Amino acid sequence: MQGFKEKIWAPFLATRSSLAISFFVIIIIGGFISTRFLDSSASFIDTSSAPKSSLINVTSSSDPNEVKEELKQTQPRLEVPLNCSLSYQTRTCPAGYYPSKFTVQSDVESSSAPPPTCPEYFRYIHNDLWPWRETGISREMVRMAKRTANFRLIIVNGTAYIETYTKSFQSRDTFTLWGILQLLRRYPGKVPDLDLMFDCVDWPVIKTEWFQRHNATVPPPLFRYCGDDATLDIVFPDWSFWGWPEINIKPWVGLAKDVNEGNERVRWEDREPHAYWKGNPVVAETRMDLMKCNVSDQQDWGARVYAQDWGREQQQGYKQSDLASQCIHRYKIYIEGSAWSVSEKYILACDSMTLLVKPHYYDFFTRSLMPLEHYWPIKNDDKCRSIKYAVDWGNSNPEKAKAIGKAASNFIQEQLKIDYVYDYMFHLLSEYAKLLNYKPTVPRKAVELCSESMACPALGFEKKFMEESLVKGPNDATPCTLTPPYPPSTLHSVLEKRDTSTKQVEKWEKEYWENQKNMQ
Repeated sequence: MQGFKEKIWAPFLATRSSLAISFFVIIIIGGFISTRFLDSSASFIDTSSAPKSSLINVTSSSDPNEVKEELKQTQPRLEVPLNCSLSYQTRTCPAGYYPSKFTVQSDVESSSAPPPTCPEYFRYIHNDLWPWRETGISREMVRMAKRTANFRLIIVNGTAYIETYTKSFQSRDTFTLWGILQLLRRYPGKVPDLDLMFDCVDWPVIKTEWFQRHNATVPPPLFRYCGDDATLDIVFPDWSFWGWPEINIKPWVGLAKDVNEGNERVRWEDREPHAYWKGNPVVAETRMDLMKCNVSDQQDWGARVYAQDWGREQQQGYKQSDLASQCIHRYKIYIEGSAWSVSEKYILACDSMTLLVKPHYYDFFTRSLMPLEHYWPIKNDDKCRSIKYAVDWGNSNPEKAKAIGKAASNFIQEQLKIDYVYDYMFHLLSEYAKLLNYKPTVPRKAVELCSESMACPALGFEKKFMEESLVKGPNDATPCTLTPPYPPSTLHSVLEKRDTSTKQVEKWEKEYWENQKNMQ
C-alpha cells in the first residue's frame, strides 16, 4: 500500500509544485463523488413495512445517454407478493404491508418522454359523467342508486371497502372488485377517495327520459358494464379482463397474447372463406334469428354458426372453446346477447374481418370503432342476406377485407392493452370523485377489501386467475394523459361519419341484391 502511494505521488513531489498537487487532489475527489452519485439509487418509495427491493448499481459511462439507458434497464421494480399468512383463514388484510405511496424521482424519469395521450375512447368519460357536471353528486344521489346495485364501493385513503347488497351472476362482482384492487396496487396513493354503486347486470336501467320531465330530480350515478343511447348508466370495464372462471376464459394479458399468436397460425388468405360464430343462442331472440343463416341443403349464406353447450364444454375440459384456436375464418360475426357481450373484444382481436350485427349497446371502448375501418356493419333485421353480401364482398376484395380485420386486431392489441384498461379506470374514477360534493366515509356495514382477503381463500380457476392477473407492484409510470371532452361539433362529425359509412354499405348491399334478382 505504501509503495502504491509513492508511485502515485512521486512525479508531483519531483516538481515541488503546490499548485499541481492541489489541482490533482481536486480531480481525484471530484471523480470519487461523481462515481458515488451515479451508483446511488434513483427511486424514493414510501413503503411503510412493505418488502424492500434490492438496489442494483450501474457502471459509469462517458456517454450520459448510455448511463440513462443503463439505469432504465437495471433499475429494479418493487414487487410485493401476496401475504397469505393471515388472510387464508380470516380474510384479514395485512396492515401496512403494501406501499401506501410510490413516487419516482430520478434522472430516468426526468429524461423520459411525457406519458402518452390516452386513446380516443377515453374522451367518452366526460360524456358519461355529463349529467352531474353542474349539480355535482351528493351522498343521497349515491344512495338512490342502491335500488338495483350489487355492491357499494368506498375508497378512503387508498383503502377499499365494500358493502354487498346482492350476489351477482357467477363471479362478475368478484372479478370486478379484484380489478379495482389491482388498480390500487398499480397506482398506490393516487386513486382519490370515492363512493359509488355498481350494478353487475347486463342491461342499463337509468332511463334518460325519467330525468327530462318537469321537476325531475338529478339521476343517481350507477356504474355497470354497458350503456345505450337511452340511458345514463356510467360505463366501466367488465370483469372478464381479470378472468371468467365459470367458462375458463383467462385474464386479458395472457389471452390477448394467445389470440395474437393464434393469428399467426393461418394466413388470412388461407383461412376458411366463411363467416363464423359460436355462442349461446337462447339468451336473445336476435341470436336465435342468426341460427337461421347457417348453411343448409337449400341455401348457403356464407355463414357457419354453432350453438355453444357450456355444460358439455365444462365436462370436456373446454377443448372446443379455446378462443386462440378460432381464428381460422376470414370473417367472424359479433352479435349481442341479452345486452352487449364480452365476446366483442375477442372477436375483434382475431385478424378476421368482423361482421358486426347492428348493436343496441356499447361498452367503454367500442364507441371509437368505425364501420369500414374496424368492422363491416350487418343489418339486424335482414341478417342472412347482409352476411352473404359481406362474405362475397370480402372474397372479391381480399386486400380490403384483410385490412379491416387487421385494423381491428391492431386496435385491440395496442389501444386495449391492460395498461390502458387500468388507466381508463383510473381516469373515470378520478373524474367521478371530483364531482362528489361530500367527503366519503366508511359505512358501518362495509368491510375492508384487499388482494389478500380475496385471493388467499380462493380456490380453483378463481385463485388461478387472480394469481395470474395480480399486479406485482406499483407502476413506475404515470397514467396516460386524458384529453378534454369532444366539442359538440367534433362529436357530431364522429357520429355522422359512422352513420354515413353504414349507409354506404347498405347502399352497396341493396345494389348487390338488385343485380342478383335481375340475373335470375
